[in-house]
Amino acid sequence: MAGTLYIVATPIGNLEDITLRALRVLKEADLIACEDTRQTHKLLAHFGISKPMVSYHEHNEAARTAELVEKLQAGANVALVSDAGTPLLSDPGYRLVNAAIASNVTVVPIPGPAAAITALAAAGLATDAFRFCGFLPPKSSQRRRLLEELRSESCTLIFYETPHRILDALEDVAAVMSNRKVVLARELTKLHEEFLRGTASELRAQLAERPSVKGEFTVLIAKPDASEETDDTPVEEAVQALEDQGVARMDAIKQVAKARGLSKSEVYRLVAK
Repeated sequence: MAGTLYIVATPIGNLEDITLRALRVLKEADLIACEDTRQTHKLLAHFGISKPMVSYHEHNEAARTAELVEKLQAGANVALVSDAGTPLLSDPGYRLVNAAIASNVTVVPIPGPAAAITALAAAGLATDAFRFCGFLPPKSSQRRRLLEELRSESCTLIFYETPHRILDALEDVAAVMSNRKVVLARELTKLHEEFLRGTASELRAQLAERPSVKGEFTVLIAKPDASEETDDTPVEEAVQALEDQGVARMDAIKQVAKARGLSKSEVYRLVAK
């Protein structure tokens, strides 16, 4: 009889946030697949749990998935954990879950902390509809393209961002989202947890004044205000509309780029696709 794959959420900071069910599953599992065995060892040691562990991360998940599915089919119960929070949310695991389902292995989620939901609960932004978008792209042109695509979404947008990219990311948010309300949730559930609220420009200026910027960030962007004028016309159509009015192609690209807070080269790439 096949075993069970448990998707176990673990604390994102404060170890008291782990659930009783998660602790039981970790104690009873035959094997724990973790993003970083060293990080998971700290968690297990804190709760007096000693279990075999195997690494499962973005660099070995292809090969490791086959190994784990083989163990599951042989009857082993496997618990999948990430370094913090709920596995698969901007962390490895999708390939394993998909393979387990295809192999008729039962997959059981063990709910718990997730930075996106934790931040949303205390952000003070609309919660009736939201979109989790994972980590923002690393390059400015990529970030602006994504933000441009999401600009007219009528829901709260949620992203993750690293401390060394947050200032650049806020600059791009300001360029594309203008004066939209933004909330930064930093070091959630940890000793120095804080929520910063304002426009992207205001928050960037505030962080830039600090000697250093530390901690992981969850970035939340409010949905468009009723009074906010948003042009959700695709970039390609906006350029074509200007050309139809007799504006030269490159001039049309320049106008759209300026209006959307994008670079001319970025608009050119979108139009040339």
